[in-house]
Amino acid sequence: MTDARPGKVRTRTCIGCRKRSSPADLLRMTVSGRLVLPDPEHRAPGRGAHLHPTTECFELAVRRKAFPRAFKVQGPLEVTGLREHVAQRDNQDVHTA
Repeated sequence: MTDARPGKVRTRTCIGCRKRSSPADLLRMTVSGRLVLPDPEHRAPGRGAHLHPTTECFELAVRRKAFPRAFKVQGPLEVTGLREHVAQRDNQDVHTA
């Protein structure tokens, strides 16, 4: 990914813990209808939100009801598929560490 402004460091905020990190450290998500989808390649069109790919940050985001705010939509969103993706990725990180 090239940066249009050299010298400027890109950061994004995790919607779970609210800490700023590099986009490479965060999982980008998009919404389609009422379904939140993971976008690990950072290429899907539309409004994106970012989350550390850990179960802790995911649960914080759910508890804070951060998904509808991040995507600027009314009402609850379906995050079951994202929960499974994050849990699987979190388990892979534990086994490789």
